[in-house]
This record gives sequence, C-alpha cells and structure tokens, in this order.
Amino acid sequence: MSIELRLSRASRIYRPSEPLEGKIIVKSPSSISHYGIRLTLNGSVNLQVRGGSAGVIESFYGVVKPIPILKKSVEVRPSGKIGPGTAEIPFSMILRQPGEDNLERFYETFHGANISIQYLVSVDIMRGYLHKTISTTVEFIVESDAADLFERPVSPEMVIFYITQDTQRHPLLAELKSGGFRVTGKMSTQFSLSDPITGELTVEASALPICSIDIHLLRVESVLLGERIVTETSLIQTTQIADGDVCHNMTLPIYVILPRLLTCPTILAGPFSIEFKACIVISFQSELSKLHSKSDPTSPRLWIAMETLPLELVRTR
Repeated sequence: MSIELRLSRASRIYRPSEPLEGKIIVKSPSSISHYGIRLTLNGSVNLQVRGGSAGVIESFYGVVKPIPILKKSVEVRPSGKIGPGTAEIPFSMILRQPGEDNLERFYETFHGANISIQYLVSVDIMRGYLHKTISTTVEFIVESDAADLFERPVSPEMVIFYITQDTQRHPLLAELKSGGFRVTGKMSTQFSLSDPITGELTVEASALPICSIDIHLLRVESVLLGERIVTETSLIQTTQIADGDVCHNMTLPIYVILPRLLTCPTILAGPFSIEFKACIVISFQSELSKLHSKSDPTSPRLWIAMETLPLELVRTR
C-alpha cells in the first residue's frame, strides 16, 4: 500500500491568503478500513546555534525553541473504507483566514545554516491499534501576500565602490602593496528577489595580473540566545565575473541571479534576523594561491582584494 500527496501547483508556491489544494492518492491491492483521514499544516522558524559558532560553548547547541507560524488540522474523511486500486481524495485548506489571529507573521520559506523557515503538509490515515498509521509529508513554499509586497518597480539603489590597496584591512603581497591596483564600479544593493543583482566593474590599474573576479553572495544569520546575539556569515553561491587577466579600463557587466530557497526578503525580527551581503573578490596571480587552492574563498588572503556591500532584498508585486 502507498500514499502520495500531490499539490495543485508543480512549483509548490502559495501565498498565505490562498488555499492549499491538491489530492491524496492512495494505492492499495485490497480494500482497507480506517478510522479517519487527517490533514495537518505546520509552519515554523527553526533556530539553532551550532556548537562553537561565534565562540558559543557546545552546551548551547540546539537550545533555541522553534517559533510556530502555522498549525492547522482537519479531517478530510471520517471513518470508513478505501476500495482496492487507486483512490484520489481532493483537499483544500486556507492557510490564513481573513481576520484570523496568527501565531506569527508568515515569513517566506528559507533554508539557511542556522535558520530554517519551513511549511509542511502531512496526511495521516488512522488504522487503529493493530495497524500502523500510514503517513506522508510534503514541503510547500510560502511567498508574501500581494498586500505585503512592494510596488514595482523597486528602483535598484546603485552603490559606487572602489577597491585599492588602501581599502584592504588585511596584509597583501609586497608587489600589490608597493605597486598598487585600482578597481572601480557600481552595483545594485536594494532590489526585488525576482530580479538579478546588476552593476558594472572596471579594472583601472594593477601591479600584478588578475586571476579571477568573483561575486560571493553571503547570508548573515543572527539568533538571539539568552541575552546575546549569535551571528554567523556563510557563503550561498559564487558567480565569476571575469576569468584571467582582464583588459584595463574595460567595463565588465555584473549579473547575478539569486537562488530561490537560499534567499528571502531581508528579515529583522526580534528573536532572529536574516540579512544578505555581496562580496566582490579579486584574486591576483600568485604562486602562493596554488598552495591554498582549497581555502575559504571569502577569507582574507595575501593575493586577494575584496569589498563587501550590504544588500536589501524585497519581494515585489
């Protein structure tokens, strides 16, 4: 016997004011009796602080309670029988009723290192004491309601940046320190999640040949633990802008597409926050870099210059 939850949308994306619809598909070679078929919706913000993270001692691991967002249960079918073969049982549940008091606001689905915002729909076929309950669970994705969205278009705020040997706070190779380099450009820092990060970059001068220019997308997750805030920054994705030693004074385009489940609108809540940054990293050709090829790409190194810009992500209509 098998059970499957099939949602009405292949994308599995729903807004809080919309009904979650689909079918419960039961396949059985013979007729089965049951004591009811129940559908349950659960949504929560799961917070954790990994042992040793930002100097937090191991005993703090996993002590932060989840923040409930949504918990609803409804009986789809009362006690009865399911015949042999394939049975399809339709369902429809409103995520948020108008005027309903919610446990917490509907944050968008997000999967991070320390913070996970997740929405699940489960179905249980109760079979009584002698038989095991048959269950299955599917994750669905929540995006902000239209009423909570920004009007389009969000004019992308362009921030002008320049990267030289004097803007770096870490030690550099002697040739870079003495000979110098200058990279200038501009990049959008406030924009819609459905739009790419855009901008441009120009290498004006460089004492050493350039190996690569990359844009690292970083997430900054902060969790309130007792009276202190534990913050961890982690790398989401890397987009290479240039490979090899680029022509000087030539404008290079910046175009970075955001990954859906690893990003969400910037959140500044009481118990937690989710923010994002873009780190422009210029790697210069050096024998040293070949010895450390597996190092963290965002760690300051002698052969690397970097500039980090805060991003504000919003969902638009």
